[in-house]
Amino acid sequence: MDEEYDVIVLGTGLKECILSGLLSVDGLKVLHMDRNDYYGGDSTSLNLNQLWKKFRGEDKPPAHLGASRDYNVDMVPKFMMANGTLVRTLIHTDVTKYLSFKAVDGSYVFSKGKIHKVPATDMEALKSPLMGIFEKRRARNFFIYVQDYNDADPKTHQGLDLTRMTTRELIAKHGLSDDTIDFIGHALALHRDDRYLSEPALDTVKRMKLYSESLARFQGGSPYIYPLYGLGELPQAFARLSAVYGGTYMLNKPECKVEFDMEGKVCGVTSEGETAKCKKVVCDPSYLANKVRKIGKVARAIAIMSHPIPNANDSHSVQIILPQKQLGRKSDMYVFCCSYTHNVAPKGKFIAFVSAEAETDNPQSELKPGIDLLGPVDELFFDMYDRYEPVNEPSLDNCFVSSSYDATTHFETTVTDVLNMYTLITGKTVDLSVDLSAASAAEEY
Repeated sequence: MDEEYDVIVLGTGLKECILSGLLSVDGLKVLHMDRNDYYGGDSTSLNLNQLWKKFRGEDKPPAHLGASRDYNVDMVPKFMMANGTLVRTLIHTDVTKYLSFKAVDGSYVFSKGKIHKVPATDMEALKSPLMGIFEKRRARNFFIYVQDYNDADPKTHQGLDLTRMTTRELIAKHGLSDDTIDFIGHALALHRDDRYLSEPALDTVKRMKLYSESLARFQGGSPYIYPLYGLGELPQAFARLSAVYGGTYMLNKPECKVEFDMEGKVCGVTSEGETAKCKKVVCDPSYLANKVRKIGKVARAIAIMSHPIPNANDSHSVQIILPQKQLGRKSDMYVFCCSYTHNVAPKGKFIAFVSAEAETDNPQSELKPGIDLLGPVDELFFDMYDRYEPVNEPSLDNCFVSSSYDATTHFETTVTDVLNMYTLITGKTVDLSVDLSAASAAEEY
């Protein structure tokens, strides 16, 4: 332990593992430690016995649920956009060779008490029951504008400057109704609340393009992919990658106390009486509690079921977004479902999650609109956790702390945090112009 490292990473959560991989690939000497005896931190994946112990305090789940080892229940379940930043980051580090992906069947939005497939192209807009006949035409014209839009080609801008025009102004120009705006903003552009309407429209147009390009990539029913055996595979894949580049991983290291010099700059990490020296520390909020502040709570429910979510075309994996306005909330609610087809449960079993930024102290009643969409459940668990963000100045103390995971069921916000941290740590940006075919998703197994 008495060696010197460029960076010590504390915690094996997803964000920390991706950063550890990126930094190792860059040629930095990295030591990665975790106080737990398992990978994943808050974003770990549990088998049935572990799930039972966490939520019920006992080890014996009922036999009819099947073998414990057949379950891989992600604690922070998130789908990946097929052409999104996370997939590009995985390819950039070549960690994709350790992972197998499978396309996600369905992407839905909740509107007026029902769930509908999210229309993502001009042709789907014409077929969607979400809109009346005149609205369909207007939506189709808007989708064509977005599909044809090219930052580098002013001819496609139709005289509009999307860096100055707000999303609200762009949508008003196309005459779209509030309900249409709702599903475009929340289910296609994946905004978490309605602040985007007052922000420049370019971001929303780019998000919509990412959605439709990802959707086109696998010709499936959604733009999302998910690793076989769940997200628990990701931290372990990054651990392998880091080892290939000479990084060192140590699990089950108690305390992991960060040490500072006289100027308040980090100088090492002590565990079990030994100190490893370093220039920088990367960690999750739990390792430097005095450098973070609480910014909210996430409420979630985890359900084990014996059927797919009703009214979702028998999809074995699906995301449903419930926009805030449909529920009278301040932010969106998310439903995530995966099953034995992604090897996260025994044959015939489905795992569903309902999550939202908590606005009350009662997750049972707060998450009811999402739980009501699931149909009968075999088991239901409730959970709340606090969300933290860093308040320190990394240029002064060389500590780079990640933010807690939010309630979204897709990865776009998580990986933005990772790439911002990477730039803060190294002064560089990750080159994401990669060959996307390196992460192919299997159709069937």
